[in-house]
Amino acid sequence: MQSTVFVPPHFDAPRPGAPAAASCRALYDTLSQADLPAGAEADAQAYLVGQLARAAAHPCDLPDTPAGLDGWIAPRGAAIGAEYQHYLAGRRDGAPRRFFTNKSHALYFLRCVAPTKLVDGAWLYGTLQRWQENDFRPLVKTYVEELGDGLPDKNHVTLYQRLLDNHGCAEWDDLDGAHFTQGALQLALAYAGDAFLPEMIGYNLGYEQLPLHLLITAYELNELGIDPYYFTLHITVDNGSTGHARDAVEALQRVIARAANPAEFYRRVREGYKLNELGEHTASVIASFDLEEELVRILAAKAVVGQNMHSDYCRVAGKTINAWLADPQQIPTLLRAFQTTGWIKRGAAPNESRFWGLLQGDHAEMFGVFSSYELQVLADWIASPAQDGDSASPAPRVASFRARQRAQAPARNAAPKVHGARALIRYPYAGQAGEHEAENDQLRKLEQAVALAPSTSAAMKLLTAHMSPARHHTPTGLMATRMFVRLLG
Repeated sequence: MQSTVFVPPHFDAPRPGAPAAASCRALYDTLSQADLPAGAEADAQAYLVGQLARAAAHPCDLPDTPAGLDGWIAPRGAAIGAEYQHYLAGRRDGAPRRFFTNKSHALYFLRCVAPTKLVDGAWLYGTLQRWQENDFRPLVKTYVEELGDGLPDKNHVTLYQRLLDNHGCAEWDDLDGAHFTQGALQLALAYAGDAFLPEMIGYNLGYEQLPLHLLITAYELNELGIDPYYFTLHITVDNGSTGHARDAVEALQRVIARAANPAEFYRRVREGYKLNELGEHTASVIASFDLEEELVRILAAKAVVGQNMHSDYCRVAGKTINAWLADPQQIPTLLRAFQTTGWIKRGAAPNESRFWGLLQGDHAEMFGVFSSYELQVLADWIASPAQDGDSASPAPRVASFRARQRAQAPARNAAPKVHGARALIRYPYAGQAGEHEAENDQLRKLEQAVALAPSTSAAMKLLTAHMSPARHHTPTGLMATRMFVRLLG
């Protein structure tokens, strides 16, 4: 006889004495810690209560009953595919990029969505404790695949962090709170998912469906010379036939069959599904980009340090650079002064401007002051028309990132095959050679602890602690994930 899944009652209001829901950013920072402080899980529950109330007014396109899900997913995927082909046909006919006006626009997008991408998959973390329950296998499978099965070249967080690092976009701490809404939701579900099981399953169902914007993003990033692999990986693993989109439907169908009240369970699934609509999203982030505003933000941040670093000989339009930078409100006027005095030649290649020569070149006095992302923003602003602050026309097509990579470097060696019981522990991964001794010591301690565990359940409990959203992308977390996958079978 099949057991009934226990589903705690929905919290229509915070419990008496429960802490008020924390702000998106505060909760995000709290739940991103490796060791959660006391009360963090209660804060996560309170936050979810508030966000579910916010999401309640949003429409829901899920079918009215779970029986309609199979007939819902296939047409949805087909419609997305047709829209993408329409987009490609337009591009072939000369239409401009739909999302990104220039490379700095694309990098701005990568930076703004970082708080969400760097907790990718977190909402499913709580399912690991149900690893022995076959009906939860599709959800457990999805989580460990988000973790790349423990391989750094497939771990989604590692991949995204590498993308940010490669383009100088790793500094995103100053983003406003709305950019943290989705990340905070995912972390809250990670630690309060047991109490919000239907909502977590509904959120997963929505998040794992392949959206049109993902296809277009990957295409246009590639066109701009930015490696789209993080995004193309999601296109393949989220497919509606064998991927996470299909797993999401299967998991719901399995778990709801065990619910004491399937109708109420599904009602809550629909509420959780609507959580995907909250906070900043791809379209709103893309629409929020203003090239000159972003340049002014960058220069204002530089002014905090740079306002006292220039001598009195450094003057523009009769005023010292220190005086210009003393008040960030003056920065737009400073940019105009750079143009009128000939330091910047708008609408021309950046290297035609004297100011650019201070930043790049053999004798650049300010070399290293700007990150590669910041330089890209400045370069695109210089190249844009002087009569307005808008971006330049879309750049001509460039060879795809993959094509350039193949042309410039030999193919990577295939990952070595691993044989024997020791493979469970010491599966090779990029960068493992030369790890600091402290990291090696942590790996050895985990290996020993798992070997000495009195049961498989005890071993899995040890491993899941290292597979949390804050730890799974560390060397120890990656090894723990590989061991978990092998023991799971």
